[in-house]
Amino acid sequence: MGEPYLLDYVRTPRGRGSARGALHHLPALDLLVPLLDALVERGLDPTAVDDVVLGCASQVGEQGGNLARTATLLADWGHGVPGVVVNRFCAAGIDAIALAAARIRSGEVDLVVAGGVESTSRVPPFTDRAPLWTDAEVVRRTGAVHMGVAADLNATLDGFSRDELDGYALESQHKAAAAWRSGAFARSLVEVGGLAHDELVRPDSSRAALAALPPAFAGIGADGQDELALANRGHPTRIEHRHTIATSPALADGAALVLIGDVRAARRLGLTPRARVAASAVVASDPVTMLTAGQDAMERAMRRAAVTVDEVDVFEFAESFAALCLRLRRAFDAGPDWLNPAGGTIAMGHAIGATGAIMVGGCLEELERRAGHFGVAGVSAAAGLGVGLVLERG
Repeated sequence: MGEPYLLDYVRTPRGRGSARGALHHLPALDLLVPLLDALVERGLDPTAVDDVVLGCASQVGEQGGNLARTATLLADWGHGVPGVVVNRFCAAGIDAIALAAARIRSGEVDLVVAGGVESTSRVPPFTDRAPLWTDAEVVRRTGAVHMGVAADLNATLDGFSRDELDGYALESQHKAAAAWRSGAFARSLVEVGGLAHDELVRPDSSRAALAALPPAFAGIGADGQDELALANRGHPTRIEHRHTIATSPALADGAALVLIGDVRAARRLGLTPRARVAASAVVASDPVTMLTAGQDAMERAMRRAAVTVDEVDVFEFAESFAALCLRLRRAFDAGPDWLNPAGGTIAMGHAIGATGAIMVGGCLEELERRAGHFGVAGVSAAAGLGVGLVLERG
């Protein structure tokens, strides 16, 4: 048995998740194969890889049929590299990394490529027509409301104002723009389809522009989602719809891969371990408030690693709506320099299956930039799922 280490990390830029997006012309496989090629160019012998584990949320059509196995074949990695695709909704990418790390720690394998992919412009969310989204009786019995309505319920419960939500989104945009100006992503970024930057960043965002936007989920709420979310609750009696498109994660196309191996695998490849996966955790919570699960998973993973909040140098948390980031910031006392210091998914986009892998890779890179010791990444997902992971460096 060996300890799992992050040995390398690569990602595509994130393109706008619409037909106007710069990566819309590329199916998910064409986002993955260049990353597999990049890992080989950076020193990976693909015949040494025991498995490829990918997260993807909408496994249908172009994203069906086990993309992990298909991509390795298209990348000419030979016939001997297995592949599997997992679905933990928005947390699929970070879960793929956690699963790979656990298998390395068990001694079953010693070198795995893990990460995720999603082309939301070509295979939009809910394309799979799953009962959780489309069967009215399943939705009623599970209480799995729309995530935007859940975000507004959380904002209402936690008392975050519209101005506070706008302020967080503006901060994420400005941090992302500053990170791009400084070249913060140069080591990991692989240009794909002619795109060399995260397309959704809006460096000219202003408080006035954000304040002018209407609530994004009031209409969905009035259509019955508010009633469903408030069923069997004494408090609140009304949901205040405060999130807008600017304080919500914009859909994106993208992919990200992490190379994970034990010390022996790193030595064989001539690679220096960059950080150890110290612990991970998967949790499930109330499928109505749902978006609190990522924070719960981060807290559980920290307990497993015996790491306190005060010892953490950076938190990377998928910005599944501004209210949940403010909630985490308050709980962890993590200001702008500690929580998503290079911006997050509100600014750079949510490539659903890839987002968790981008969170882990971003955590790794930020730990290296500040010569930190512990980093924690987390993602909240639909139906009350959450995954958290602790990295230890040095």
